[in-house]
Amino acid sequence: MTAVPVLRLTGITKTFGTTIANDAISIDLAPGEVLALLGENGAGKTTLMSILFGHYTPDAGTVEVDGVQLPPGKPRAAIRAGVGMVHQHFSLADNLTVLENVMTGTESLWQLKSSTGAARAKLLSIAERFGLKVDPDARVGDLSVGEQQRVEILKALYNDARILILDEPTAVLTNIEAETLFATLRVMAQSGLSLIFISHKLNEVMAAADRVVVLRGGKVVAERLTGATSKAELAELMVGRRVARPVREAAVPGPVLLQASNLDVGRRLSSINFEVRAGETLGIIGVSGNGQTTLGHLVSGLVQHSAGELQLFGEAMDRTSVRAMIEAGIGRVPEDRNAEGVIGDMAIWENAVLERLWQFSRNGLVDRGAARAFAGEIIDGFDVRGGAPDSRTRLLSGGNMQKLILGRNLQNRPRILVAAQPTRGLDEGAIAAVHTRILDARRAGTGVLLISEDLDEVISLADRIQAIVKGRLSPPVPAEQADARLLGLMMAGDWPQDGKIAHAH
Repeated sequence: MTAVPVLRLTGITKTFGTTIANDAISIDLAPGEVLALLGENGAGKTTLMSILFGHYTPDAGTVEVDGVQLPPGKPRAAIRAGVGMVHQHFSLADNLTVLENVMTGTESLWQLKSSTGAARAKLLSIAERFGLKVDPDARVGDLSVGEQQRVEILKALYNDARILILDEPTAVLTNIEAETLFATLRVMAQSGLSLIFISHKLNEVMAAADRVVVLRGGKVVAERLTGATSKAELAELMVGRRVARPVREAAVPGPVLLQASNLDVGRRLSSINFEVRAGETLGIIGVSGNGQTTLGHLVSGLVQHSAGELQLFGEAMDRTSVRAMIEAGIGRVPEDRNAEGVIGDMAIWENAVLERLWQFSRNGLVDRGAARAFAGEIIDGFDVRGGAPDSRTRLLSGGNMQKLILGRNLQNRPRILVAAQPTRGLDEGAIAAVHTRILDARRAGTGVLLISEDLDEVISLADRIQAIVKGRLSPPVPAEQADARLLGLMMAGDWPQDGKIAHAH
């Protein structure tokens, strides 16, 4: 560390009611340093970064940049001081060009003429300096997810950021895109930029960070140089106990439960073929926005196929509905737990029975006693922490909310489980718990359709793997033959055919 760090957080404390989100946190960041911020869901990482960026005002503590204290709760002051943030969910306007997005908010409303020429030159200069190839005139909505992230980073650098914060930067990237991103981050650090990235992926933390700060329960519990620690130690520090992800056992699959033949869904899915067998997990890997959301919705009964055939338990399904699929024995874990999985302001017991309300109703009235008892079984059996059956669901952490959704499905022993992004944004402890439940269901004979953007997750859980690219599915690859490099190529559209790699397009 230098005598005067480029960034210093001192004694940051923030409470929400009786909850202490940040408890006297102090962190320094050196020029050119790459710092990883680790912690369980609810550990206080987001609150801390929101205070740093001026979105929240701390109850106590200070933020200093180059030895100068920033006024609390002033995002513009943070930006002027050289702090930039790239959020996991991008804040770009799809209908504007790259240049228009980058320039948004950088000019006065009273300015008579926009300095487009100077802005274009500055943008291209930054892009060349850091190897961030970009077309200033491209419409953002036409860019890939990786290209959009590049624009978000350029937007921060255009505002002269010297401290860059990245929240889960590889959550929507392929393995190859992630490698490219971290190569770019290393170039930035070598040029003097300082970086903080939040991640749940221990592989990338070990590969990219110089130093790791671990938060637990709103406090800093450890700091480690990456060269002097291990993934196992970091996982244990995050959750306060030793964590081991479960291992998939070899198994002989049963009969075909679900089969798609040359299925189309409008322009979103094209001539897709796949099958899910009893006691087997089929993994679908792909970069966000390539049709996997539609695929999950199709099998859940939310959308209809326009061509081809969908067979469920040997019978063709011409039309489907959510209720029909649930009654047939399909459980679903939607990819967005907040938007599609639960209603936050409803009680835990209400969300527990929401998809099967008819099972808990008599003469149009809900049997609340039975519903609360069912919710209690889920809370106890799936270790849903932080609430009782009557608690508001929005008060649960992301991991516990996910265990509630998983529990309400697996408690009914589904014949098929559709698990879309089941561990997105979860910490190591919650990931291990969710993976254990999915493998338990597979062992019990459930056919699992796993849709994920996490290479490690798909490799560890799936028996067979297919990649989805622009609404098309690759041929299946046995998990034993798949590694991160091959799957990265498949996600980019290079598919194995007859033992050779052939481009999908």
